[in-house]
Amino acid sequence: MGKLFLVPTPIGNLEDITLRAIRILKEVDVILAEDTRTSGKLLHHLEISTPMHSHHMHNEHKTVDAIVRRLQNDENIALISDAGTPAISDPGFLLTRACIEKGIEVECLPGATAFVPALVNSGLPNDKFVFEGFLPVKKGRQTRLKFLADETRTMIFYESPHKILKTLAHFVAYFGEDRPLSVSRELTKLYEETIRGTAKEVLDYFTEKPPKGEIVIVVGGKK
Repeated sequence: MGKLFLVPTPIGNLEDITLRAIRILKEVDVILAEDTRTSGKLLHHLEISTPMHSHHMHNEHKTVDAIVRRLQNDENIALISDAGTPAISDPGFLLTRACIEKGIEVECLPGATAFVPALVNSGLPNDKFVFEGFLPVKKGRQTRLKFLADETRTMIFYESPHKILKTLAHFVAYFGEDRPLSVSRELTKLYEETIRGTAKEVLDYFTEKPPKGEIVIVVGGKK
């Protein structure tokens, strides 16, 4: 059988990719990309000409079986997301599970992922933490926030810039305005920024200065 490689890609700075990742992307038979246009720019920069196919959240349920058959026919395949490590709030879990069920070897390379530098840079306890990813948009959001209000470990969330104020306001309401937190945006990019303070202070800051770019929120646990 072939082998599935989960290959992390840079979250911003194009230098943040390993030598092994570049070699694997050159050697595999095909690369599965979340957005072939976005990944095409990276592959062109790295002088990688391996064929690409689209594999994203809207088609992964339909394409998993076909990919598994290709792996069973001795093809080696790499899966990448637009940025960071596949399957971390991105497609990858369904294909990985299917491969494991069929006895196909899966290897995940170490590499870039947004929440690790955001956590370490927050100054909040990182010996124990919980990764929450994106909160539910509507259904289940209130229930989840009420549950997390009593979480004692540091919590990590992903958020988009147009929803950040709503999420910070919910943190003030459910966790308390004095709960310490840190917001990191545009990690590894030119305008990287980390704002630390209480939930109320950070909400006030971004109310005055609406943020752009991808965002990671790190919230201190309940004392």
